[in-house]
Amino acid sequence: MGILSLTQEIAMDLGTANTIIICNGKIVVDQPSVVALDRTDKVIAVGEKARQMHGKTHEKIRTIRPLRDGVIADFFAAEQMIRGMIKMIDSKNRWFSPSLRIVVCIPSGSTEVELRAVRDSAEHAGGRDVYMIYEPMAAAIGIGIDVEAPEGNMVVDIGGGTTEIAVISLGGIVSNKSIRIAGDDLTADIMEYMRRQHNVKVGERTAEEIKINVGSALTFLDNPPEDYIVRGPNQMTALPMEVSISYQEIAHCLEKSLSKMEAAILSALEQTPPELYADIVRNGIYLAGGGALMRGLDKRLTEKINIQFHVAEDPLHAVAKGTGIALKNIDRFNFLIR
Repeated sequence: MGILSLTQEIAMDLGTANTIIICNGKIVVDQPSVVALDRTDKVIAVGEKARQMHGKTHEKIRTIRPLRDGVIADFFAAEQMIRGMIKMIDSKNRWFSPSLRIVVCIPSGSTEVELRAVRDSAEHAGGRDVYMIYEPMAAAIGIGIDVEAPEGNMVVDIGGGTTEIAVISLGGIVSNKSIRIAGDDLTADIMEYMRRQHNVKVGERTAEEIKINVGSALTFLDNPPEDYIVRGPNQMTALPMEVSISYQEIAHCLEKSLSKMEAAILSALEQTPPELYADIVRNGIYLAGGGALMRGLDKRLTEKINIQFHVAEDPLHAVAKGTGIALKNIDRFNFLIR
């Protein structure tokens, strides 16, 4: 984009856990979806800096995750966070603020009210033209699937707040299921398990670390991770404790939530027309989103559903990349919501 260009085009994956912004085909912002505000609602920090404050603030600072279950829960905080992240793009060499053309991705189960909230937040943060694209469609484009072909492809996008399951053919979503069980619920399961089983209190960040280090969908892995040491206060005595956690324990504790994801995938397959079902069996099902990185998840789903599951090459950024491609070809893709 030249200095005299008056419109800046950005693609935004506004996620419950992370927000990714693509500008000129490159990922320019990849930050946690957290904003820190003071008592007067002045922004103190956005993204990673705000995440480091999360759970460690005093009464004059509060950290907010503006999105819950894939949708905006705090309108003001969301707007401030989007503004802050747009400023990160090229704050060093910006002489003036160009008008913005933004493509934002949204959960496929979004209601009209939720769509309006995303649109308003993006417009208040400086967006002149705001388009929206459904997350599973963006994920399919990002993975490299030809979404306009007369062929059925299924994408499962496991994000922070929602798991999006969609069958895509001829540039449209044929059947879809959006469930509010995803990465955040797995983190909550771990917090509850640590409290109940080991009598130790852990916060959201520690539970997230446990999930990353020893999270598993199977109780037997070919390359098991080493046990993870967790430190925290004993619930009863408040004295410090040290607990060693294995991946088998976490696999047991996540069983309930993972079973719900399996049921949702089967439900979406049930609604799929037979011709497209045959294509899906032949092509396999694609996993995207941060949840796709869970050890053994593809193997577990393949065994349960009898269809081959493939993890996308870069599952964390698949949705953002697809949104970026849609932005480049905005006139071609008629499935963008204006």
